[in-house]
Amino acid sequence: RSRNETCRNCRLHPLVRAPGCAHDRCMPNYVRWREKGASYFFTVVAYKRRRILSDAGARRILRRAMVHVRSGLPFDMLACVLLPDHLHCIWVLPEGDDDFPRRWRQIKERFTRGYLAGGGIALPVTKQQEVQGRVGVWQPRYWEHRIRSEPDYLQHRDYIHLNPVKHGYVTAPEHWPWSSFHRHVALGWLDPHWPGSSAVEMPTVRE
Repeated sequence: RSRNETCRNCRLHPLVRAPGCAHDRCMPNYVRWREKGASYFFTVVAYKRRRILSDAGARRILRRAMVHVRSGLPFDMLACVLLPDHLHCIWVLPEGDDDFPRRWRQIKERFTRGYLAGGGIALPVTKQQEVQGRVGVWQPRYWEHRIRSEPDYLQHRDYIHLNPVKHGYVTAPEHWPWSSFHRHVALGWLDPHWPGSSAVEMPTVRE
């Protein structure tokens, strides 16, 4: 195979390296869209979709990790929901700051240390991932989307608050305790009976 050739799998799935492929051109080439002071929607997923956030202790460790990182690297969290195997949230970064990768890296690392120290178990990883220092607690990547407008924000906020309903855990957003829906209602940003009190089409957002 020539240096300019990539395997078929890597052409079809440019963010995923083909199994067993040591070809440089088959390495992931992923560029994040970063803008200082912008708002972002994130999806962060547990390794192999394990339901680590079903545990109250794990949720406390995650909260402490976020609070700790925010004390040194501030950001505002406009909306958030915790599901058993993943989370969604919307952040606003400070003016002049676009370094959300550093924040997520520190949150995931701090959570992983606390989770393992508290008796949590990491799933086995591949030899390559082990060499890279990865641990089987979080998936190595995450999804981010830069919020471009108020309708874009509202679409992603609604997606966050409807996510427990989408996955079949509850029949209405107010029945899921680990959601910023309750804070939005308390602040008057949402009606307590939303979405039944208003016409809301279930947003389609990548997860």
